Amino acid sequence: MNNYKLLTPGPLTTSQTVKKAMTKDRCTWDTEYKELTQGIRRQLLSIASAGPEEYTSVLMQGSGTFGVEAVLNSAIRPTDKCLFITNGAYGDRMVEIARRLGLTYSVLSTSPDCRPNLVEFKKILQKDTELTHVALVHCETTTGILNPLEEIAHLAKRYKKILIVDAMSSFGGIPIDVPALGIDFLISSANKCIQGVPGFSFVLAKKENLANCRGVSHSLSLDLYDQWQEMDKDGKWRFTSPTHTVAAFAEALAELEKEGGIAARHDRYRINNSLLRERLAKLNIRPYISQEVQSPVITTFLYPEKNFDFARFYAYVKQRGFVLYPGKLTDADTFRIGNIGEIYPADIEKLCRVIKKYITGGRHG
Repeated sequence: MNNYKLLTPGPLTTSQTVKKAMTKDRCTWDTEYKELTQGIRRQLLSIASAGPEEYTSVLMQGSGTFGVEAVLNSAIRPTDKCLFITNGAYGDRMVEIARRLGLTYSVLSTSPDCRPNLVEFKKILQKDTELTHVALVHCETTTGILNPLEEIAHLAKRYKKILIVDAMSSFGGIPIDVPALGIDFLISSANKCIQGVPGFSFVLAKKENLANCRGVSHSLSLDLYDQWQEMDKDGKWRFTSPTHTVAAFAEALAELEKEGGIAARHDRYRINNSLLRERLAKLNIRPYISQEVQSPVITTFLYPEKNFDFARFYAYVKQRGFVLYPGKLTDADTFRIGNIGEIYPADIEKLCRVIKKYITGGRHG
């Protein structure tokens, strides 16, 4: 059994009580379990500052990508056109989903180390009258960049576009007032900032727009409208749900509230991230992006030297209690360190001591 901590953007290190919640078997038809599902749905709306009159939440089996595909597959009709704003691998993945679904779309792409060009975005909104939807990744974990959600949402609403937000690595760890931003569909996952375990994604959606998804999906299992309708009856999932993951998520939500809510968790993540960047800078390990655009979720670092061997570095750090993440860029040699999950400043301090020992000669030990 491993005893290392995951410094990744998810799956991540979870608390012992979240793990313990999975030790009990549950029946999907049982009233208690269905009430657990309904409670989660209500809590998700509360976290988003969204009222049940205007918004609903829908849980969807599978990873975050399943949730993204369910939304794109259900919310965009053949007669619609979506603009994808991308600056990393996960924005590109949304585009690939759209391509495979045969959707009509265009792309506003920028370099992974830059936020989207808002001037260009506005020009596209003004010129392309066929656009009906705008989709983006809030926190792009390719680099750790935090995209300007408020500015993009403001422009999308000004030009009356349906806004789809992949908030996989931000929801629950960064404050997002969904109604105030006018977000129509927000997607996240159980194993991210709420600190549950993998097994399902969830969508927060405006009821009016979700109602318009009826009959759009060409997929049975990824039909977001049908999932909503079934779940709204009494909490029953259409198909077999990940019962252990659902129980763990309910406990994770309780622990989020106990910690002090999103504001407190955001502060912890931010402190972790600042400490990490500060300590590694002293070892001449530099981040790929600037502090001004850095999220508190994950940081991409450039290799500290020309002949840096990431595989050896990874093994050394893992043997001493931490699992890191490889880079996901093609234009630079990088690795990534996440600081979400059950991770505290003391963990970051310990990690940085391990890295310091490796960099200063311990790699051969």
